[in-house]
Amino acid sequence: MYKLVGALLFLLTLPAVSQAAWWNNDWNFRKEITLDLTPTGANVPGTLNDVPVLIRLHLSNFGYFNDTKPDGSDLRFIASDDKTPLKFHIERYDPVNQLAFIWVRVPRIAGGTNSEKIYLYYGNPKANAAGDAAGTYDTNQTLVYHFSETQPPLADSTAYGNKPTAATIELTPASLIGGGAKLSGTTSITVASSPSLRVIPAQGATFSVWARVGAAQTDAHLIDMQDNGNELTLGINGTQTYARLAGSAGTVNVQQTGDLALDKWHHLAVTLGGGKLTLYVDGDQAGSAPVQPSEIAGTLTIGAGTDGTHGFAGELDEIQASSTARSADWLRAAARAQGSEAPLVLYGNDAQRESEKVSYFKVTLQNVTPDGWVVIIILAIMLVIALLIMINKTVYLIRVQRSNAMFLTEFAKLRGDPTALDRPDDPDGDSALDHSPFVRAVGDEKSNRFRMSTIYRLYHVGVHEMQGRVGVAAGADAVKILSPQAINALRATLDASQVRLTQKMSGQMVLLTIAISGGPFLGLLGTVVGVMITFAAIAASGDVNVNSIAPGIAAALAATVAGLAVAIPALFGYNWLNTKIKNIAADMRVFVDEFVTRIAEHYS
Repeated sequence: MYKLVGALLFLLTLPAVSQAAWWNNDWNFRKEITLDLTPTGANVPGTLNDVPVLIRLHLSNFGYFNDTKPDGSDLRFIASDDKTPLKFHIERYDPVNQLAFIWVRVPRIAGGTNSEKIYLYYGNPKANAAGDAAGTYDTNQTLVYHFSETQPPLADSTAYGNKPTAATIELTPASLIGGGAKLSGTTSITVASSPSLRVIPAQGATFSVWARVGAAQTDAHLIDMQDNGNELTLGINGTQTYARLAGSAGTVNVQQTGDLALDKWHHLAVTLGGGKLTLYVDGDQAGSAPVQPSEIAGTLTIGAGTDGTHGFAGELDEIQASSTARSADWLRAAARAQGSEAPLVLYGNDAQRESEKVSYFKVTLQNVTPDGWVVIIILAIMLVIALLIMINKTVYLIRVQRSNAMFLTEFAKLRGDPTALDRPDDPDGDSALDHSPFVRAVGDEKSNRFRMSTIYRLYHVGVHEMQGRVGVAAGADAVKILSPQAINALRATLDASQVRLTQKMSGQMVLLTIAISGGPFLGLLGTVVGVMITFAAIAASGDVNVNSIAPGIAAALAATVAGLAVAIPALFGYNWLNTKIKNIAADMRVFVDEFVTRIAEHYS
């Protein structure tokens, strides 16, 4: 016993296994996305804040475009706590070709870890678009060109709205990230001077671009900003990238030592800050040099120099500018997240929201017709009556058996006068058995111990009958005797009392037989009527489908279930009680024979 209690307490103290939370039950599906900054992933050791991460969906990692809205307006991105919505915007969403490019602002990613996760929720046909391009970037991001337009003018995705004043480039629909720009060497993009694009030495600046070079360049400028003799340039000479800062303090060049692989996309970036000019190629630092910069607030030219020379021939995509010097970890994360391989972003499995558990019993009851409820209520009343009878009879018969056993034990001890156990003041007949078995007899427990004994009732009746028929033999000694006729009369009286007592014990058992035989038939009646009504409703409406038939049929069958629920326990209870009654009746028959024999011996 103590071991069982201890085991139960141990189980109760075990932590509950909780299912993963679900942000909003209006969305049916979600996809887990892990951001991997470990050495085997993006290899970014530093912690990053407010990083715009590119989520690139295609058939290989997302095969459920058909479960989303055609424009992707039901997409939502939630932080790892599965509670906080993240800012995002869609650059392109093409469910036909199963391709999507989405930018998500992640508040914080711990460097060197892969514990940060975000969740993509989808599958809500009632959802409205929630993209926020400006909110995807922090306040330091001053320009972002996705080239997702099919025709000029180009749009700046940041909150500053630095739109080009001129663009002679060719837009291509298929590039590294959605759309891109193709430059011929004589085409470029011009962005007018604005306060947000100024290069302030105390704050720093960052310019980055994805470039695809098909052939060696002749001092081609990818990004160029010039103002009154001060110029910041990110360019390609031959097959090497360089960064150049020219000003009153002279000209500083930072040259890539290796060569760019041709016909491949490369992430190129330049930062100015902390007294250094730094060049990055594919997320890795390619070189740096100390500088003494001056403020530059001139025109920004993309794909050529400010004067239109130094044109670039190739493809460009995802041009970005910041009013701060982004860290090396930031730029490495950008290169590792935006490229075609993108080891920073790992796509996990898709999960479906667990549907709310439907109570089939509840659905069935909701479809029961009024006539079915009438039958079920009648059956419920029958069940209650049957249960009360079974409980009452069980207690009654147990007390009778116990009292009979006590009396037979005492009767077996009698030596001499067999009438010694009789109480003359005991009420005649078997009226004591009419008391409810739930009410214990009052008075002295010893004097009332045979009160519920049917055998004692027979004994009491026999003694009373014998005392009225006993005679006295002639002779010197007065001897009480019973004639054979008196003994036969005594047996007949006892047999009659036994029958009455058996009838009393069997009282109300007929109600159980009614429940056993009548319950299923009443249930069947309710089922037949319910099925008739269901088919009549189908005929009237003309709607023939499983959804319209099944609830009515299930509700109709509920009446049959109710009938069986009445009959089955009544059947078990009736058989058990009937066996008890037969055993008690058998004990009474045996006692009648034994008692009459002993009386005949004693009074012969």
